Amino acid sequence: MTTYRDAGVDLDAAGSLIGKIAALARSTFRPEVLTDIGGFAGQFRVPGGYREPVLVASTDGVGTKVKIAQSMGIHHTVGIDLVAMCVNDIVVQGADPLFFLDYLAAGRLELGVVEKLVQGIVAGCKQAGCALLGGETAEMPGLYREGEYDLAGFVVGILERDRSIDGHLIRKGDAVIGIPSSGLHSNGYSLVRKVLETAVLPLEKVMPELGRSLGEELLEPTRIYCSLFGALTARWQIRGAVHVTGGGLIENIPRILPQGVGVSLDPKRWKIPPVFDLLKEKGDVPVQEMFRTFNMGIGLVVILPGEDAVEVLKWLQNQGEGAFLVGEVIELPDSDPCRVQIVGVT
Repeated sequence: MTTYRDAGVDLDAAGSLIGKIAALARSTFRPEVLTDIGGFAGQFRVPGGYREPVLVASTDGVGTKVKIAQSMGIHHTVGIDLVAMCVNDIVVQGADPLFFLDYLAAGRLELGVVEKLVQGIVAGCKQAGCALLGGETAEMPGLYREGEYDLAGFVVGILERDRSIDGHLIRKGDAVIGIPSSGLHSNGYSLVRKVLETAVLPLEKVMPELGRSLGEELLEPTRIYCSLFGALTARWQIRGAVHVTGGGLIENIPRILPQGVGVSLDPKRWKIPPVFDLLKEKGDVPVQEMFRTFNMGIGLVVILPGEDAVEVLKWLQNQGEGAFLVGEVIELPDSDPCRVQIVGVT
């Protein structure tokens, strides 16, 4: 007699896990949640008060940062990363995150590991103010090796149609403000791992310039900008905003620029965290490659009228934010392929 357990899938363990996950997920529920965890789908009532509501959705993962988490045996931070990578993408369009769904796949479900991952997802949802409405946990022996897993997430948010931020109002002379990242966030980790391999840098090694081990630095979770950006949009006209993800500053900013303009950035105007210098030097990574792979210490870019810049920076600094005026919008011919110019970087 052959059972599902013989094939590597333990239904009893999975059932026990669902009970623990359900309790964690309920702690994120908003009043609009209509169903409990465990059904075939989650139901969420559309919030009232919108004249012309628009739903906004995004999906993402954590990438090969999970390999660092698996090597270090630290799993809760990548759960926060998963939420951050999704919600930040919709927040920069002016959306309020409503609910989140997660997908976790592993060769074998290790209950302690999965619980840590979900604890991180729950922490991220609480930071973002969205409900963990449901998800999927898949045990797939033969597809993932022992100890390996992968994560994916999906978020739905809402905005008032005439409050959508899409960059079409950006003009020459607008100010470009950079709001710091918490480090590498969740991008470029394939390059990071190549540098670690080439330079023979163990994750457990304490790096004096970082003040902690390399592994701890690399697992610093991605910042979630929901509340901060929401406060900004409530006070000022934001013409464009960028979540600096894969592709770095060079490839993400052009995604919101209208024709005929570009952005000039001066790295001397902000403090680049030491982890980026470490990776550049140890891996002999060209400066241009750094700026088109990593966020270089700027996780959120906000573009607004130049005359508002001083007031906005003062307000951000009063909130404890080390925000910087990192550049300005410039005129560029449509034929210019380089929409983002980094001063001193060729």
